[in-house]
Amino acid sequence: MRVALGVEYCGTPFRGWQRQAQGDTVQGALEAAIFRIAGEPVGVICAGRTDTGVHAANQVVHFDAPVERPMTAWVRGVNAHLPEGVAVRWAQPVADEFHARFSARGRRYRYLLLNRAPRPGLWQGRVGWYHGPLDLARMQEAAGQLLGEHDFSAFRAAECQAKTPVKTLWRADIKQIGGLFVFDFEASAFLHHMVRNLVGTLVYIGKGSHDPEWIDTLLEARDRKLAAPTFAPDGLYFRGPIYESHWGLPDVGDEFLDGVLG
Repeated sequence: MRVALGVEYCGTPFRGWQRQAQGDTVQGALEAAIFRIAGEPVGVICAGRTDTGVHAANQVVHFDAPVERPMTAWVRGVNAHLPEGVAVRWAQPVADEFHARFSARGRRYRYLLLNRAPRPGLWQGRVGWYHGPLDLARMQEAAGQLLGEHDFSAFRAAECQAKTPVKTLWRADIKQIGGLFVFDFEASAFLHHMVRNLVGTLVYIGKGSHDPEWIDTLLEARDRKLAAPTFAPDGLYFRGPIYESHWGLPDVGDEFLDGVLG
């Protein structure tokens, strides 16, 4: 039986999602916990890999269960063996044709940026930070130029393994809640470090280093060296993949990201 799970995690203590020989990855912790319930090794495939320090509100994974277990075992049972900061939110049987990564038609990310002079204390590891004033209107104007299909090579990490840098960005919204800037991005797919590179560039525009039209210049140049540095991973949250309704998967949100921040 193929099973899909919805998983949330704080990425701060982990070396990212993907299993590594050094350990301390979300995939490694999840597979070890599933092993305790299944009784034999099980590999999981995720909807979107996250880097060191990046969080997830609804990472979706699938695996082929070697034994029959009630869905509650894949939630409460697995959670009993997971480290702090990682939790399975839901489990559901899916068709054999379902693939957590390839069945997704899009993905969603949110970046939280604390904008104040002192560095974060209470929110350390959960938000990005910039100390100087930022102009929301300038950043919003620039973000609007990112919408649509573009070659995003200027915002692509050197180690990116995507077959093409051409992606379609459906949403690039920015709002301000007091001293917190909230960036929301939705796209058909994202390149490695793409969201963090976009945020870094928008911050440069917000602080007045460049005009909003700089976005068009960077998109046309397709040169990563011309854009702003990659922003910190701390404030980046993978909000989850987007699937067609016929898969019947729950589209859960996060109580903090959705309820408090809208």
